[in-house]
Amino acid sequence: MASIFERIALVFKSKANKALDKYEDPRETLDYSYQKQLELLQNVRRGVADVATSRKRVELQANKMSSEVDRLQSAAQRALESNREDLAREALTRKAGLQEQLVDLQAQHAQLQAEEEKLVRASSRLQAKVDAFRTRKETIKATYSAAEAQTRINEAFTGISEEMNDIGLAIQRAEDKTLQLQARASAVDELLASGALDDPTGTVRDDITRELDALAADSSIESELAAMKAQLTGGPAARPELQAAPEAPGHGEGQA
Repeated sequence: MASIFERIALVFKSKANKALDKYEDPRETLDYSYQKQLELLQNVRRGVADVATSRKRVELQANKMSSEVDRLQSAAQRALESNREDLAREALTRKAGLQEQLVDLQAQHAQLQAEEEKLVRASSRLQAKVDAFRTRKETIKATYSAAEAQTRINEAFTGISEEMNDIGLAIQRAEDKTLQLQARASAVDELLASGALDDPTGTVRDDITRELDALAADSSIESELAAMKAQLTGGPAARPELQAAPEAPGHGEGQA
């Protein structure tokens, strides 16, 4: 049962990743990551500033306490010179207490200084990484933008090619339809000519008219052939043309 739920969860996770990949802009993701790194760098720098402030405060306290220790030492010396051993003892007692506190402050100062130096080194390393990431980010963004532009250009050309294919198909369909209409018109003409269909316009002749025209054409052809044969053989058919020819000048005077 657990394996089934795991498989279902994996399927949903895969679908979610695909959906995220579809709507995710890597440039926005890179900018967001860079912004988070800048925030981290700012926090480190703020930490450095806080530690430096604490170190400076402890340093001031230690300097003040060291001055107080020196003052008590001088006071004890003057009291002893004035035969006031009791005052000298009191001054030395206070000085001893301040010296113990001064040792603690000096230890705190050293610890804070070490922490500050550590944070400064971390800040420098982080700054270098942020700078490198920014350079890499801008390079990736430029490359992605160029690839995106190229993809849009390719898609535009693909759309133009598809549109030209559609136009080519439309032209092909128009040509096919034109050929169909021409074939249909030719078939109708043949049917009208054969008499299978009636011509309401009266432009198509009936069978008798066609036969008469055919006979007339045959008769004309036969007559023309007979005339041509007569011309070749010099028969009677050629004499009317010879008689109709005009006499040459001077021919009659010679006979007279």
